[in-house]
Amino acid sequence: MIERYSRKKMTDIWSQENKYKAWLEVEVLAAEAWAELGVVPKEAAQEIRQKAGFDAKRVDEIEAKTHHDVIAFLTNVTEHVGPSGRFLHLGMTSSDMLDTAMAYLFKQAFAVIMQDIDELMTVIRQKAFEFKDTPMIGRSHGIHAEPVTFGLKFAIWYDEMSRNKKRLEAACETICCGKISGAVGTFAHIDPKVEEYVCEKLGLNSAPASNQVVQRDRYAEVFCSLAILAGTVEKIATEIRHLQRTEVREAEEFFDVAQKGSSAMPHKRNPILSENLCGIARLVRSYALPALENIALWHERDISHSSVERVISPDAFILTDFMLARLTRLLDRLTVHPERMQANLDMLKGLLFSQQVMLKLTEKGISREDAYRIVQKRAMEVWAGKGDFKQLLLADDDVMQKMTVQELDSLFRIENHLKHINTIFNRVFSR
Repeated sequence: MIERYSRKKMTDIWSQENKYKAWLEVEVLAAEAWAELGVVPKEAAQEIRQKAGFDAKRVDEIEAKTHHDVIAFLTNVTEHVGPSGRFLHLGMTSSDMLDTAMAYLFKQAFAVIMQDIDELMTVIRQKAFEFKDTPMIGRSHGIHAEPVTFGLKFAIWYDEMSRNKKRLEAACETICCGKISGAVGTFAHIDPKVEEYVCEKLGLNSAPASNQVVQRDRYAEVFCSLAILAGTVEKIATEIRHLQRTEVREAEEFFDVAQKGSSAMPHKRNPILSENLCGIARLVRSYALPALENIALWHERDISHSSVERVISPDAFILTDFMLARLTRLLDRLTVHPERMQANLDMLKGLLFSQQVMLKLTEKGISREDAYRIVQKRAMEVWAGKGDFKQLLLADDDVMQKMTVQELDSLFRIENHLKHINTIFNRVFSR
């Protein structure tokens, strides 16, 4: 369902001008469909196609009197078309045109978002392989755990973004659905073939069943999918923020020569792009809730959903487009400090190998509980600043009675932790 358009600005897609163009195309196609069925004279449908147009300011003037945007729009189009304008909107209700046109706008917007995701995933993949074998400390609860590689983080992000892409493709298929079935969805005054004709021309599916509106669970799927995508963006941005902390400084946003970090402190280099992304992600996620609440409308329809969608539809897509473009550029220009990663690996003087030692002791016949107790005792001494982990183990009779110096040395090799990185990469990138 998603088509590749020439690069179009998301703000242009959601402009008043483009919205009216979509409205107009639905109305013109409906007239052409009626002409195909022999209800509207073909000459009238041709005249509508040739002359149909609108003036946004004039629409506003009419709406100020009618207090109905669709009527104002149709009145203005009829002013352009002339007498054949009486065949516009034949048998239709406002939502026939509005929901079908909105689906067409969603289709355009999704095309841009999918291009954004592809570009982001390209950068993430490049970084994953660039740093596939760059070791760094892994952290749980913010505390040093065991080694990972910086590339592994990117592989995880790539895998997650793949899932986001699938969700959005499915959401696009769901939302790209039009309806032209009349005031309560029964086709009482319109032939179902009109709906089929219009939707086919716009590259949309026809709703199998509808009332006055396309059902809003379709919309909810879109905004929930965007919310999850925003969560992934925030997850990546939060990681960059943590890695840029002065005490860590393993990676940081690119800092331009003329850039300033603080009005008061000339030394500052702040992760402002990542912080900005975290804030925007919260906003995009917030749109999922009203979209979910829009599912339950009264009977065949009320209008409580309309005001919500006029805000969240352009906002969510414009902000998501911005987020993805900003994150792509941020990661592409990311400054990475492998030497700091190594320094942080060495910071706790070998504690990252504690599990290796414990497992070896259990292999030698010590119960897991006793092995844990022996290793933890020496580990806590390292935390207290009493020495190097390996040296403390070499001086521990409980440990050295069970293994040789060579065996202990073999446990303090970072390769032991990273031997399956290639396997993980094959799982992620071979698909």
